[in-house]
Amino acid sequence: MRGSGPFRTGRTAVSAIAVLATLAGAALTGAAPASGAPRATQIAPGVRYAQFDIVAAKGVTHAHLLSVDLGNARVRVNLLHPGAVAARAAVSKLANARGAVAGVNGDFFNISEVQHPGVTATGASVGPATASGLVLKSAVPNGQRFGPAMPPGVTTRAVLGVGTDRKARLDDLALSGSVATPVGRFALGGLNQYALPVGSIGAFTPVWGSVSRARSVCGTDTDRAAPCGTDTYEVTVRRGRVVRMADSPGSGAIAANTTVLVGRETGAQQLRKLFVGAKVTVKSRLVASTSHIPYRFALGGYPVLRGGRPLSGLDNNTAAVRTAAGIANGGRKLLLLAVDGAPEYRSGLTVAEVAATMRTLGSVDAFNLDGGGSTTFVTRAPGASRVTVRNHPTGGAERPVPNAIGVFTTS
Repeated sequence: MRGSGPFRTGRTAVSAIAVLATLAGAALTGAAPASGAPRATQIAPGVRYAQFDIVAAKGVTHAHLLSVDLGNARVRVNLLHPGAVAARAAVSKLANARGAVAGVNGDFFNISEVQHPGVTATGASVGPATASGLVLKSAVPNGQRFGPAMPPGVTTRAVLGVGTDRKARLDDLALSGSVATPVGRFALGGLNQYALPVGSIGAFTPVWGSVSRARSVCGTDTDRAAPCGTDTYEVTVRRGRVVRMADSPGSGAIAANTTVLVGRETGAQQLRKLFVGAKVTVKSRLVASTSHIPYRFALGGYPVLRGGRPLSGLDNNTAAVRTAAGIANGGRKLLLLAVDGAPEYRSGLTVAEVAATMRTLGSVDAFNLDGGGSTTFVTRAPGASRVTVRNHPTGGAERPVPNAIGVFTTS
């Protein structure tokens, strides 16, 4: 299997069994010489860290791996984010602010707007996001995403999540919502997302932040670079009543008990029928495609391994620094992998090699996250109260990101 070649620590080849045994705290008998064996550190009960080399098609790359035992009652995983959907911060800052013992960067995001001069890049993530059981946002249309091409059949609704049953799983989360008004009931097309489907109405809540909502009407469902829409309308609803209307999306913080509705094309025409004082009820939820268990945590990216099999159509040509998550032991174990961005290792892995690596490490399902300059892997050292960046980010410093996977423990 291409991409599943030997792991290495220093110059010594080490089997995947050795890496797994080390993370489990088991003996390495027969796996490798003691001098070349991978060394794991227990970050906290149920959380272990190791690093090793991978011999990939484009050269040797270095990897950082965290094993998280979700079956341990003292361990939990949650979304790290800056407090607003349209905001970014370094993973170490996010982890320290919340008291996480470890973390890796998360979803791809709206990083630039060179195709739309004068429009502010929001920094908001591509896919759905849930933190502590609270839905933060839904997914942008497929054609509006940032990041490498997804495998055939995969959409921006794909998530990695951990349910209230404390098990990790891959799923899809679709927005289901409505806007009930005196002039009709309309479907809700978006929630706190930087790009709305053509012809839809999107809702923005206080959790969006203060960044301009203008980006939401730019591009189309199939072309991110398409011009911004000109037929737009915005309605501000406070405590269930319309208090303000405008011809274009605005900016600034959204007050408590307030929802801002942004419409484009048909959606704009529907909103124009409203009037100040009109009663409006907005409802929204994310609906899972495979699980009835509510999600405590979920974030976007895309699957590369399902049921122990790599997805078809995975790219095996472009190698890069990557971040990924794997699921093992029936959802009771989460493996977080980050490729080092130091110059000598920057050849990285292809997406197909990511899938192969995660399978070799014991994952049954695996999920590709944002990579390149976003790849960041942080953990606490034993006894420390703050995290340390363990990898070498490709830009020489941490890139601010909209969200991350945080690992927490309780005493």
